[in-house]
Amino acid sequence: MGPVVELLGKRRAQMFDMQGVGCLLVAFFKYKIPNRGLLGLRNAILTASCGTAILNTIFDSCGPGIRVHWLPLRWNDSEERGQLFIGPSVKVYKGQIVGIRQRPGDLSLNVCKKKAATNIRSNKEQTVILDTPLDDSLDDCIEYIQEDELVEVTPASIRMCKNPKQRNQTGSQFS
Repeated sequence: MGPVVELLGKRRAQMFDMQGVGCLLVAFFKYKIPNRGLLGLRNAILTASCGTAILNTIFDSCGPGIRVHWLPLRWNDSEERGQLFIGPSVKVYKGQIVGIRQRPGDLSLNVCKKKAATNIRSNKEQTVILDTPLDDSLDDCIEYIQEDELVEVTPASIRMCKNPKQRNQTGSQFS
């Protein structure tokens, strides 16, 4: 219960009811949570509860709620390396978001450019094995993007990219 309650607290959920069911070690929690906090919550709760939690949602009401900028935009934990959204030999375009960077800010790069094979000391550096790319759902992509990014939905794929209109206004680089 602890990790699930902590997870909901980070998403600005407010508990208004908690009930235990006999000796079955089953507990029912009722929370009010902003819609922004629900994005990506199902997978996070399943991970935190080792797959034992059940999540049901019902719309309660519209109200002033919690300001969106109080909620974190990305819930990622640190990993040894960043995760990719695309696999090898996938066509990309300028401004497409191709992976998660573990440091703040965007990183402009050319994923089509081959790494120079200079100063190689072992064969280990030549045979880098990439992790399986993340296969994110529409909810995951909407949860991940920031204010200057868009989700692009086509019949074949779901992709994320920088908003070209905001690039022209701010002069920032694509990631």
